[in-house]
Amino acid sequence: METTLTIGAVAKRSGIAASALRFYEERGLIQSERYGSTHRRFARSTLRRIAFIVFAQKVGLTLEEIGAELARLPDGRTPNKSDWQKLSKSWTRRIDDRIAELERLKEGLTGCIGCGCLSMKHCKLVNPADKIARRGSGPRYWLGDKQPK
Repeated sequence: METTLTIGAVAKRSGIAASALRFYEERGLIQSERYGSTHRRFARSTLRRIAFIVFAQKVGLTLEEIGAELARLPDGRTPNKSDWQKLSKSWTRRIDDRIAELERLKEGLTGCIGCGCLSMKHCKLVNPADKIARRGSGPRYWLGDKQPK
């Protein structure tokens, strides 16, 4: 029989606040067994699910997407390395897209983002007469439009 942990112990081990653990449970992302009227006990394997949730959020998955991914895990046994690899395999493209977006954001912090504001002296050089506005509204370069060379 697997050892169970209190919500306080899970919070301490996972670094996640007890309130967040209750929220995850309400959303069906983790499960506990109830002892008495208010005492929650979590299977030790819940720590892996919580680590997965935290990682998935950092990758950019929504809680709904995380729930769908967790639903693919096997019932009745602790997920193993192969199970986790199957789930995370589809994330490679998403991570690559996120890296590219962050690179564009980094470039935009110090240069023109193609917003059409004409507020910086640099804009007169990179975007004379607000030509980028013809491509649409918003920060065009950050949205993926290429800057002319």
